[in-house]
Amino acid sequence: MVIEAVTQSVHLEPAKIAQWGDRKTGIGFDQLLLIEPPTDTQADFWFRIYNADGSSAQQCGNGTRAVALLARRLQLSKKKNLVWQSNAGIIQTQFTSPQQIETTMTVPVLSPPDIPFHEEHAEPCTTEPGPQFTLRHDDQSYKVTPVSMGNPHAVLFVEDLFATDVEGIGAALTRHAAYPEGANVGFCQVVDRQFIRLRVFERGVGETQACGSGACAAVVAARLHGKVDPRVKVSLPGGKLRISWPDEQSPVTMTGNATLVYRGELPA
Repeated sequence: MVIEAVTQSVHLEPAKIAQWGDRKTGIGFDQLLLIEPPTDTQADFWFRIYNADGSSAQQCGNGTRAVALLARRLQLSKKKNLVWQSNAGIIQTQFTSPQQIETTMTVPVLSPPDIPFHEEHAEPCTTEPGPQFTLRHDDQSYKVTPVSMGNPHAVLFVEDLFATDVEGIGAALTRHAAYPEGANVGFCQVVDRQFIRLRVFERGVGETQACGSGACAAVVAARLHGKVDPRVKVSLPGGKLRISWPDEQSPVTMTGNATLVYRGELPA
C-alpha cells in the first residue's frame, strides 16, 4: 500500500496502520509506503516504510519499485531516474521499461556490530568460506549469515525450501538475542550458480510472498560463500527478481516488475 504525502498532508498512527494492514479489518499489506518531500537537496523524494503491525522499517526493496511506479502514475515526477531518501540511506530507481524498474540499493553492511548482530549470542562457524554463525533456540541450532541491506537479515541455506519450517524457524530467529533490532529471516535454496529459490519471514510481518531486500541479502550471502555468480535470478513465491552484486565494495542492483492494482481513498 502506497500513500503520497507530497500534495496532501498525511498523519499516520501505528494502530491505524495495523488495522489497514490486517486483511480482516483493512486492505491488507506487508508494508505501508509513504512518499514525502525530501530533506536532502540531492533527492527527489523521501521514502518512508511501515510494517503491517504499525512498526517502522528501514528498507523495503520491492517497495522501491512500487513508489517509483506511483510517482510516475500520479505525475509527481516525469524523470526516468529517481533518487530516494530512506532511513537506510540513498537509493535510486530507474525505469528500464514501462513496468520494469531497476533499483540501486546500498552497499551491503557485513560488519556484525553495524548490522546490528551481537556475536556474543552466537557461535562462529569456521568450516565455511564465508561469514557464518550458529544460533541456538530450544535445543535446535541454525547456521545463519548476517547481512544488512539497510535492514538486518539472517540468511539460512537449505536443501529443500518447501520442506523447511519457515514459519516456525522464522518466528524463532526473527527476535533472537543476536539481532537486537530483529531480523528478516531468509531461507535460500541454491539451484545453480545463477538461480536460487527463496522464502522470507519478515520481522513485524511473518512470511511474505516476496522480499526485495531479502533477495539482495540472500545473493550477497551466497556470493560470500562462493555459491553463486555475480548475476542471479531469485525465485520467490510472489515472482522473480534479477539481482546483481559484483563485489563487496559495490551496491546491489535489483530488477523486477511493478503493477498498479487499484486506487482508492481513505477518510480523513
